Amino acid sequence: MRTTVALLFGGRSGEHGISCVTAGGILAAVDRERFDVIAIGITREGRWIHVSDDPSDWTLVDGRAPEVDPSGNEVLLPSTRHRPGERITLRTVRDGMVHDLADIDVVWPLLHGAYGEDGTVQGMLEMLDIPYVGSGVLASAAAMDKAATKLVLRAVGLECAPGIVVHEDGWASEAHRIATYLRRNHPLPWFVKPARAGSSLGVTRVTDPAELGTAVKNAFAEDPKVLIEEGLDGREVECGVLQGRDGGEPSTTLPGEVKVGDDLEFYDYEAKYFGKGTVSIDVPAGLPDDLLEEAREVASRAFTALGLEGLARVDMFVTRDRRVLINEVNTMPGFTPYSMFPVLWEHMGMSYADLIAALIEQARKRRLGPR
Repeated sequence: MRTTVALLFGGRSGEHGISCVTAGGILAAVDRERFDVIAIGITREGRWIHVSDDPSDWTLVDGRAPEVDPSGNEVLLPSTRHRPGERITLRTVRDGMVHDLADIDVVWPLLHGAYGEDGTVQGMLEMLDIPYVGSGVLASAAAMDKAATKLVLRAVGLECAPGIVVHEDGWASEAHRIATYLRRNHPLPWFVKPARAGSSLGVTRVTDPAELGTAVKNAFAEDPKVLIEEGLDGREVECGVLQGRDGGEPSTTLPGEVKVGDDLEFYDYEAKYFGKGTVSIDVPAGLPDDLLEEAREVASRAFTALGLEGLARVDMFVTRDRRVLINEVNTMPGFTPYSMFPVLWEHMGMSYADLIAALIEQARKRRLGPR
């Protein structure tokens, strides 16, 4: 019997469209001789819809990302928990009647950002004992919240960019005091970013303190919790990590390097997905061997410290004085054939299709929360 996987994508976050594009990449590459696939899109309002599994329906067209159409047939999850050894029956509502849709073995939440990558969907799947790809509730939530990530990583001796956390209500009452503190303790430039958003949404590079208010307002539009960090004089590298087999150490790729041209302030949302500015990616990064190995070790330690499962991409800075600092950890990184994570593993000899298969099979064997 072939494994049936439900791909879950779209979602309520600002990364809805990018999640759909990620799903398109996997739908095009998954081995249909080994896996049956059910495509489930989550609308921006949170409805689960049975959608097309044709990859061409989930690609960028004229620079625009696809959307989950809310007019499709709604998908219903089981009403009771999944029993080990049994398949999970999904149902759909069609013409006012409930019909069986498919019996599945595993769910892959290809969701980026809030209400998907932050432990919320993972918690729902845990409640029903449904196996899924990726990290669990606590690890997903901790890695999604950049401030929480730093607390965990610093506790095990890993370095992160210096900065402060600002809450929306605190900013409203103490903006002047916060700005004064920053000027005295953290040199420019500053990066203002939402604590719980991805794809550089709401991120601003601040080179003049007069720009801080607007930058903070932009970040609060994504999240009421914001980080303001020092800009680092370093090179941006990213490392792919996969969970070790049978409790073994995580596997890591050689790091890749993102190089941003002078026509960009930083690697922002439009540069990542829509071809804005001059960006090049070197795999592996052009660093000395000892720094490449140190970056791999840092990525592995971060994966373990956060209690991650399945996969992650660890983004780091390598400074001029040869320090490796962690920028952020992504528990469901971009997964198109051209995204950094699959490209890094391709360089290590693991094809895109094999990477997809390995993650699905690993998820089938995982043990979920307490019984």
